[in-house]
Formats: sequence, structure tokens, C-alpha cells
Amino acid sequence: MNIYTSTEQFCSNLKRISFFKWILLIGLISFRGFTFGQVIVPVDTLKADSLGAKGKKIYKPSSYDINKQYDFGDLLRNIIHPHKSADTLHKGSGITIVPNISANPTIGAQAGIKAVAGRKLGNDPNTLLSVAATSASITTKGIIYFYVNHNIFTPGNKWNLQGNIVVAKTVTPDYGLGIGRTITGGSATDNILADPNHQAYAIHSFYFNAREKIYKEIEKNFFVGAGISAEVRSDINQKDTVNNGTPLSVYNNKYGFPQDHYVTSGFLFNAEYTTRDNQNRAYKGIYADAGIRVNQTWIGSTKNAVQLTTDFRKYFSLSDANPETVLALWNWGSYLLSGAIPYLELPGTARDVSFRSGRAYTSQYFKGTQYNDTEAEFRFPILSNKFISGVTFVNMQTANDDHGTKLFQQFQPGGGAGLRILFNKATRTNLALDYAFGKFGNKGFFLNLNEAF
Repeated sequence: MNIYTSTEQFCSNLKRISFFKWILLIGLISFRGFTFGQVIVPVDTLKADSLGAKGKKIYKPSSYDINKQYDFGDLLRNIIHPHKSADTLHKGSGITIVPNISANPTIGAQAGIKAVAGRKLGNDPNTLLSVAATSASITTKGIIYFYVNHNIFTPGNKWNLQGNIVVAKTVTPDYGLGIGRTITGGSATDNILADPNHQAYAIHSFYFNAREKIYKEIEKNFFVGAGISAEVRSDINQKDTVNNGTPLSVYNNKYGFPQDHYVTSGFLFNAEYTTRDNQNRAYKGIYADAGIRVNQTWIGSTKNAVQLTTDFRKYFSLSDANPETVLALWNWGSYLLSGAIPYLELPGTARDVSFRSGRAYTSQYFKGTQYNDTEAEFRFPILSNKFISGVTFVNMQTANDDHGTKLFQQFQPGGGAGLRILFNKATRTNLALDYAFGKFGNKGFFLNLNEAF
């Protein structure tokens, strides 16, 4: 492929979505305004006090709070100043800057730098924690990745801003369309698309994503919002392939997509309900979000499409003495209602907003136009100072395919266990190390900051 021509195509695609820049600018200004501030340390408690002066629930510290916890910052202080007594009243920064050392079967080993920030805005004790992150990294599989994202709650939770920018040179492993169900009959191209032998195809491309959603609280904990999103993928190529020789090329020919590029530009309409006590690592509460995405060619999208996405999470604290002993449940799904979406934008494994679903499998190992993932995780402290904790988890994925398999007809399991190291007790930021295993020989380590959900 001629790189100069492909770059021109990429730039042309970016120009087609220039109207996004004003919304993104608003999001970035909001992000910049709080990332480098000092955190107002949140109270760790599960017990509500009586109503405050304005009729709102307020929270008071229980006998257990974060001053009894030990995090990575405390460890560094003890190493650097071993004879200095501990400052139990220390209020650390809400910013965590760490080497971005990660690993999972999709990306291989990753090295870079990552910053995670958390802060409560304003003085209302019921305001939810605002969080943001940025990272730049390179991996052993040739992936170069940069992103900025944010989830901001204004004082009193009147507004919620969610968004991200991603720029990347990617290598995406592909294992065909569907949920891995054995198929019978069909043409040669049908079998190539399903990839029943799970042959891996490496898809190289340049990727750009910009997204911003703005929510307004209309009832306590209930938000409605709208936004815009665009994904631009250029220089798509697979080595040693012929026409209709890979799942990607078969899908593109079948649904009328170019083989080397695409754009998805769409409007987002969402409803959100949240009572989580922390956005990084909840001990209690509910998070639910349902959204409609409408891709339109008149704003630059290669094809028209309408998608429904749902995200539901519930957290049960199982101990008053150790509130971080939690049973966490998660269901994430995405469903194409009409039109067509590009092959690399199909919902599937690890295609949720944090790219963490379906641990044990590489990204999009299973995928379809209809996809659903259900997960359960048990979280528990190991050390009394909470520096090291543990988790066990299971997940179950299902998807449709082009051979008659319906959603919820076939399921593929995964599961595993992991350790957590408390990196920042002020924001409940954990370093997460998981080992997961699934079917078809899938297994591996997954290393990240914060919980999967």
C-alpha cells in the first residue's frame, strides 16, 4: 500500500469530522481544570448520617477509614525515610503517575507512562468522584497508543461529562465472526468468515477516536445526555492475504466496506443512573447506562447504522468491618438495530468502554452484530492494612453470527483470579494483576490500573 496515499486518505477522513472539535475542546478544558489539583480525600464509609441542612444525605466517618490503609505512596516514604514516623493524617495527591507496564494476550508486553487523577469538585459531600487518565505506550506487538479520557461530575452532580481521545498505531488479532460455534455446510467464504479453526490474522492500521458525552441530572442520581463520536481507521492491511481470503475481507465485500479504511461518525443519546460510592473501585451502589448511537453518512460515516448499548453494574459490600469485601456484578451488551458497522467496530470481547470485558480472551476474539457479556467478581482484602487484596472472577460471553446462531444460544466461559496492590488510597486506585483462562487454549496475564468494572 502506498503510505503517502493512505496518509492523505487519513487526513481527509479527519477533516470530515472537524465539527467534533468544539465539543472535544469543552471536554479537554474540563479535564485540564481539575487534573493537577489536590484531592479532597473522600470518606470511606458505608453508613449514612441523618439528613443535612438541605435535606440531602451526608456521610460521616465510621471506625474504619483510609488513614488505616497502606498504599504505594506509604511504601515509597518508608523506603526513602525509613526512620521517619508515619503521618497517619497525610492527605495525598489525587494524582497517580506510574510506569505503564501492562501485559495481556492482545497487546503483548507494554511499556510507557500513565497518569490517573481523581478529585471531588466543590464542597457538596454527595458529589461523586471525578476521574481522568492519560497514557502513552508502546508494546512488543508493534502497537503505539496514546489516550486521554475523563469522567467528570460537577458540584452536586448537576452535570456529568464523559469523553476520550485516542490516537494509535494498532495491530489487531482477528479470529473471525461469531461466538466460536462449530458450523456445518455453507460456502468457502462463509467458513472463512466464521474461522472455526480459530486461525489468527493480524490486522495493521492507524486509528483515531474522539468522543464526548454531556449528561444533565434531571432526578437524584438519574442523568440524560447526548454526545458525538467518531472513529477513523486508515492504512488497514493484512499480510499474505488475497481477496476473500480472511474474515475481514469477506465481511467488507459482503457489507460494502472499503478494504483499507473507514469512518464511523455518530450521535449518542444516553440515560444513566448511578449510586456508586467511587468511580474507580466501588464498595456499594449501582451503575446503569443505556444508549443509542446513530451513525450517519451526512456527517462523514462510511455507512448508516443504529446501535443500542447497555451497561449494568451492581456492588454488594459483604462486611461492615472490611467494606472492600465486595461481590461485583456486571452485564455489558451492544446490539445492531439497523444498517451496518465496520468489522473492527463490531461489539465483542473487550470492546466495552474500558476494554476489560471477557478476561482470558484477546480483544474481539468473539464478536457479532449482537453481543453480550456477563461477569461476577469477588473482591477481598488479604493484608489487614489493605495494601494487598485478592479477587476471583468468572465471565460468560455470547454473540450471534451469519450462520443462524442467535444471541444467548451459545456461550463461552472464562475465569481466573488475581492480586491487587493499593496504589492510591485517596482515590482507591489499585494495580490489578489477573491470570485468566478460557476455551480454545486462551489464557494469560492481564496487568492494569483499577478494576475491570
